[in-house]
Amino acid sequence: MKKILYSLTFGLVLLTFSCQKKTANSTVMMQDTIPVQLQKIQMDSVASVFEVSGYFSTDNETPLSFKNGGIVEKIYVKEGDRIKSGQVLAEVKGTETQAAAQQADLAYQKAKRDYERAVNLYKDSVTTLEQMQNAKTALAVAEQQKAAADFNAAQSQIIALTDGNVLEKFVKEGQLVGAGTPVLLVSGSDEDGWIFKSSLSDSEWATVKVGDSARVSTNVGDKTAAKAEVIRKAEGISSETGGFSVQLSVQEPEKLSLASGLFGKATIYPSKKIFSWQIPYDALLDGDADYGYVFVTNDRKTAKKIKIHISKIQHGKVLIDEGLEDAKYLIVSGSAYLKDGSVIDIKN
Repeated sequence: MKKILYSLTFGLVLLTFSCQKKTANSTVMMQDTIPVQLQKIQMDSVASVFEVSGYFSTDNETPLSFKNGGIVEKIYVKEGDRIKSGQVLAEVKGTETQAAAQQADLAYQKAKRDYERAVNLYKDSVTTLEQMQNAKTALAVAEQQKAAADFNAAQSQIIALTDGNVLEKFVKEGQLVGAGTPVLLVSGSDEDGWIFKSSLSDSEWATVKVGDSARVSTNVGDKTAAKAEVIRKAEGISSETGGFSVQLSVQEPEKLSLASGLFGKATIYPSKKIFSWQIPYDALLDGDADYGYVFVTNDRKTAKKIKIHISKIQHGKVLIDEGLEDAKYLIVSGSAYLKDGSVIDIKN
């Protein structure tokens, strides 16, 4: 009788332990299965809108200089002054150029007298035809030298060619400058139009075309934006900025308070579309510079962690150009609880 009771008791214990083990296993399986939401992965064409910073200028800024070096005698304008066409802006001491012009004039007068004497002597058969021709050539050379000296003497002044403004003054009175050294930076009149100058990265440069639309604004005032258009893009990298320069024509300058050199921003809307994958920002994990990680699934049962290359982040979306080629579904919710190989439960 005792043996029977002992056997029954031992059987009940085994049955209870077995039920508990099954319950525990079910709990573990339920805990390891993580609910997620999926998004089908497909490549789309995207308009890559981006912002750049830069400064405003006029379309015809010109550095002015003296043709001949010397000591600056007088600068008649200051930065910000309005100038008129034909106005004398600066002058260099012309002692050397005037002396050279006088020497050239004296040499010309002598050559002229020599030629006239040679002609008269040739008529009297005293000199040969060759001697008369040599005197004529010497006169022509002296005449050209005189013209060059007179021209150099006349370049001792800087004269404004158009109406405009003085943007910058590089030298001071009494300073010695060389030929071609910039003395003043001037801009044309406002009627010539305002432009916005900036620099682009290589990827931005590749998507921008002349004629693309844009909007520009200044860093002061009420941040009003004005329409603009891409009018030039560099075909080579700039040694000053390390990027590719671009210029925008401001089409609504009356909306902005503009001054040459004023900093601002531009939003460019390239007409060229790029092909990439778009994923929600929340799906991106462990971002580092241009790379990050996401969870994907192909069998809708297990999660796989893969590395992707980030092309751009805009408007809450992440543009991916590498890494999703072999993936079918992106896990967009529940990624924080996943690890590579986790069992997933798809929720709508």
